[in-house]
Amino acid sequence: VQLQASGGGLVQAGASLRLSCAAPGRTFSSYVKGWFRQAPGKEREFVAAINWSGDMTYYSDSVKDRFTIFRGNARNTVYLQMNSLRPEDTAVYYCAVRSGYDITTSEHEYHYWGQGTQVTVSS
Repeated sequence: VQLQASGGGLVQAGASLRLSCAAPGRTFSSYVKGWFRQAPGKEREFVAAINWSGDMTYYSDSVKDRFTIFRGNARNTVYLQMNSLRPEDTAVYYCAVRSGYDITTSEHEYHYWGQGTQVTVSS
């Protein structure tokens, strides 16, 4: 399964970006979709996830109220709207999916991963 993440870039603090993750030709109707990130020298960490039906989301404390995860109408795309970006949000962002219905923050529970997209926030 190929996941294609895009939308990263270099922005100033306070700006917004929208990341996209698509799975061409696939419909992840019964999958949990998540975003993780990895900053230089740090372990990969959970950012946000959305359940299979799209009616439940979960965020890490560091991004809550600034980031929004949502699905596309075609259900094979998931987005991460990032507002009020901070320098500490700088990382490579990865999308991932896991079969099943329950949201989990553990990267080990996700089965398929995108290639990552770089987000750099300057102060």
